[in-house]
Amino acid sequence: MTHNSAKSALDHRFWSILVLALGLLLWSGCGMVTVTPTATPTRTPQPSLTPTSTSTPTPTATLTPTPSPTPAFPVTVGCTESVPLDACGRLESLVAQDPAHFAWVGGSDAQVRLSTQPVTGGDETGRWFYAVAAPFFTVADELTFADLQATWMGNATGPFEIHPLMAAPDTVAALAELWGAPADAAVRQVAAEDLLAQAEAQGGWALVPFHALKAEWKVMRLDDYFLPNRMGTLDAYPLSNSLYLGSQTRPEVLDLLDITPQLLINRDEGQMTRVVMTGVTAMSRATARLMDRKGVTYPARDILHWFQDADFVHVSNEVSFMPNCVAAGYGAMSFCSHDSYIGLLEAINVNIVELTGNHLGDMGRSWILHTLDMYQQRGWDWYGGGADIADATRPLTITHNGNQLAFLGCNPSGVGFFATEDMPGAALCSMPAQRELVHEQVRELRGLGYQPIVTLQDREFDQYEPAPQHLAHLRGFADAGAVIVHGSQAHWVKPMEFRNGAFVHYGPGNFFFDQMWAVGVRQAFIPIYTFYQGRLLNIDLHTTILEEYGRPRPMTVGDPDPAADRRAFLQMMFDMRPQ
Repeated sequence: MTHNSAKSALDHRFWSILVLALGLLLWSGCGMVTVTPTATPTRTPQPSLTPTSTSTPTPTATLTPTPSPTPAFPVTVGCTESVPLDACGRLESLVAQDPAHFAWVGGSDAQVRLSTQPVTGGDETGRWFYAVAAPFFTVADELTFADLQATWMGNATGPFEIHPLMAAPDTVAALAELWGAPADAAVRQVAAEDLLAQAEAQGGWALVPFHALKAEWKVMRLDDYFLPNRMGTLDAYPLSNSLYLGSQTRPEVLDLLDITPQLLINRDEGQMTRVVMTGVTAMSRATARLMDRKGVTYPARDILHWFQDADFVHVSNEVSFMPNCVAAGYGAMSFCSHDSYIGLLEAINVNIVELTGNHLGDMGRSWILHTLDMYQQRGWDWYGGGADIADATRPLTITHNGNQLAFLGCNPSGVGFFATEDMPGAALCSMPAQRELVHEQVRELRGLGYQPIVTLQDREFDQYEPAPQHLAHLRGFADAGAVIVHGSQAHWVKPMEFRNGAFVHYGPGNFFFDQMWAVGVRQAFIPIYTFYQGRLLNIDLHTTILEEYGRPRPMTVGDPDPAADRRAFLQMMFDMRPQ
């Protein structure tokens, strides 16, 4: 090797070592350069030194909140033990309509609860009313709350000394919230469906929810309260429970339950229809002379208050009006009424007139048409007679507060002035085929949801007992489906019975008429019928005795015992009811 070759080799090794050292240095310092011993080193570009404009700050991002989890559904709903079974049933039916949000569990551990005590997160939602009731053919009319409460606490007083107090178990539980648990054996607990039969068998009086009443119960007056009447506010009524719907854990779901005002109330006056029915009206003879002397409305003086809150007032007016009628003498049998006498019917709020009577055409059939014009001018309806046979035989149908009523009437006696195709008069039904046509009307109306009320102008008998033909004719309409059947012919008052669910009254007696010759023609009934939620709920029997040949007065007026006449009369009528 020459000196120059050695030097060249040394130079080559020197540069190789230098390049390797620089590469290791750069790699260890910034980790940005990859060095290959045999390659030309690569450098990382340096940032530009040219100044740049100030940049716009990037806004801070707004954080989107995490949505709250959807509440768990369905929410459970139930009742506490003191809530009446029917109220729970109504709520359960409502819950079943919204299974996506609610599930019925029944018990008091539900998330949403109906209670008789205030619930956190809830308001008063309803109210449940109770009446004290006895079997219908009971003479007594009233009791005091003091006697009822004393009996509940174990000290039977007043009527409960002889009439055991009875109630369904859920009624006892509900009222225990008001008064505490009853004393042992103070209340006989009976299943609701057996309560009436057991009360009849044991002579008991019962606590009954208002909506569960039926015609076979007699509602007692409790101090100043009589629930079938329209009474306005009942804030102080002692036999009622407030109902509360609430939730401690899920109050926000309460608005999802469509609780209507009527759902949890068992007495709603907006669903009541009250009908007053009366007996024979014939404003003629001595009754007409009484009106001429003392004023047209004088005969109603003592009983006017019974008609004030009625929705419908019925009269069986047997006599047509004439503008120049002069009162006939006592004993005359051809009748008319002066046009002015209609003021007496206006005073008692008459709006339904029965036309089955025998005397409509006594002064000529044209006066029947005149009379119908007078009724029409006042907006009154009529049935059982009319301008022709089609008018006379059509049922009078009424829908009021959700109750559907139908009035039908005819004359089976065969005596009187009867409608034809072109003449006015009463509807004749003296033949079985004619009565069967009315039976068919009753059945059809009942099938359509109406409550048929049938009145018959049958033959008159001067006795309390209904005659065999009365039994056959009136019971025939009860069997056809009528809910009320009246014997409008009765001047002499007659008893009543229940048959196949119908109330059959064989004769309420005289109303505005002049018969005074026997006690049986002076005594009379004025029943007031209360319909509720499409059925007959209550019958309230008012009793009168005729004074001054035309003025009925309540039997509860007299000395020394104001109610003695009424009690004796009721007992006689109840004892005589057909068996």
